[in-house]
Amino acid sequence: MDPVLFDAAKVAWKQAYAPYSGFHVGAALRAASGQVFFGANVENASYGLARCAEQSAVQAMVAGGARDFTEIVVYTEASPPASPCGACRQILFEFSPEARVTCVNHLGEQVSGQVKDFLPHGFRLER
Repeated sequence: MDPVLFDAAKVAWKQAYAPYSGFHVGAALRAASGQVFFGANVENASYGLARCAEQSAVQAMVAGGARDFTEIVVYTEASPPASPCGACRQILFEFSPEARVTCVNHLGEQVSGQVKDFLPHGFRLER
């Protein structure tokens, strides 16, 4: 696991806006260009409008001009470490099915694999 991504994901975790669930998530990814982008979960009183940390990180990456990433770290204080939800898995797959995913918590527990391992039947439309 890239220590720079770990640190960025932990910083993002501290910034999460989770007044309803109390479940903070931070994510940081490294674009193929080497740039680091991060995001935190942001909840909303209309629960369906909440955004996950992984989605926030991907949105920052796209806004920054990148279109693929090599690794993402997802930080929570859940044990075992929480993994991306189904929607996030598909969003990650859209950009980088081969990228490394590491889910980690404050205890140092880790779960890792490639995006395609987390979403074995993900799909991409022809562009």
